[in-house]
Amino acid sequence: MLLLPPATAAFMLIIAAVVLPVTVLSSSFPATVLQLQRIFPVNEKVEFKGTSDPYLVGLYFTKVRLGTPPREYNVQIDTGSDILWITCNSCIDCPRTSGLGIDLNFYDVTGSSTANTVSCSDPICTNMVPSASSQCSAETKQCGYSFQYGDGSGTSGFYVSDMLYFDMILGNSMVANSSASIVFGCSNYQSGDLTKSERAIDGIFGFGQQGLSVVSQLFSRGITPHSFSHCLKGGGNGGGILVLGEILEPNIVYSPLVPSQPHYNLDLQSIAVNGILLPIDQSVFATSNNRGTIIDSGTTLAYLIEEAYDPLVEAVTSAVSQSTKPLIFKGEQCYKVLVSVSGLFPPMSFNFAGGASMVLRPEDYLVHMGFVDGAALWCIGFQKVQQGQGISILGDLVLKDKIVVYDLSHQRVGWANYDCSLSVNVSVTFGRDEFINAGQVSVSSSSKNFLLGLIPSLFEALIAQIITFLIL
Repeated sequence: MLLLPPATAAFMLIIAAVVLPVTVLSSSFPATVLQLQRIFPVNEKVEFKGTSDPYLVGLYFTKVRLGTPPREYNVQIDTGSDILWITCNSCIDCPRTSGLGIDLNFYDVTGSSTANTVSCSDPICTNMVPSASSQCSAETKQCGYSFQYGDGSGTSGFYVSDMLYFDMILGNSMVANSSASIVFGCSNYQSGDLTKSERAIDGIFGFGQQGLSVVSQLFSRGITPHSFSHCLKGGGNGGGILVLGEILEPNIVYSPLVPSQPHYNLDLQSIAVNGILLPIDQSVFATSNNRGTIIDSGTTLAYLIEEAYDPLVEAVTSAVSQSTKPLIFKGEQCYKVLVSVSGLFPPMSFNFAGGASMVLRPEDYLVHMGFVDGAALWCIGFQKVQQGQGISILGDLVLKDKIVVYDLSHQRVGWANYDCSLSVNVSVTFGRDEFINAGQVSVSSSSKNFLLGLIPSLFEALIAQIITFLIL
């Protein structure tokens, strides 16, 4: 979930991410891999109709192994927040069963021989923990935290240092166990949706860029590069790859990250539909405490400020009004369509600082909602952010079928349209390039990478009914 400041925590967050099986080719530097599997909710039939319909599939998880001896935990991948946290066995009123058909595991500090709580005087607490979330217990002297997510849910607890285990792919396809000590949260209180058994998990794995994110911690130890990339497959049952490293693709365009922001903020400058710029004052896209544009693979749909949403919908509707029947369905702008949307609806482009444009096909901004009177019902996938809130979020709806690179070393994000069922080339800061494919783990020549496969579940209801917002 996107971790938002209290002043902007009014959105409903809906998180999605990537699924992996992958193939890694590596050499003198080992590749670091988390082995993953897919989980579906019990007593629910899942039917995939060849689209990445966010109304059907939303939440994705992976397994992490922590402690000594190691235990496995199912955690939701979230690029909108920074901290990895696991539910503690001391958590009060936390779910004890999960509707996802998984056994919930609770972290026990006393059950791990390598666990240490982080004290209030520890430099990690005094220097790395965000002051807004830092809390110290007068009785235990433990460094605590309290987070509020955008959907109104929250968690609080204390920080722990313990071992994270992962597999290292060495030469000749040999798999060796490796580990690193990391700091993560032990949650002893939860609220909101986190308390619901139907979607209960063991914790959340934040993929943000702050110092306590696992990405930053592993980079500071020289284990992984200071970049990560993903390629979200849009067709079939989804899928794709997420790797710590930079995916190489000649068509990637980059835009600089807005400095000093907690999330992946980009400077959106204009939007065009069918090559024609929309009449939007550029100042409405400016980044401030409660304004700006965030790119987030943890978000399912896309959210656009009202000043941009209205002219965008008007331009799309005007372009197709002679060939479709526009209508409002569940409060959203929709269209009854008798032919393929690809040649009917106009392309649009989001133009960012640095001359980087993100070109969207109709499939990148429309959502198939079913059929009405024998015609396919397609709706604008962007959700309107009410005037005054001002935060636009580009989520999986528009990021799918693209390589997206988060180059933290150079403080930029890049993207290129891509068939995410194909192999990708990856370069990391430690050495040469390597080759990664959606498939099975195998080895050849290059440097060090960290690969994640994610495990999806379902939303209980249509986003249009849940949203009153995001997310990986």
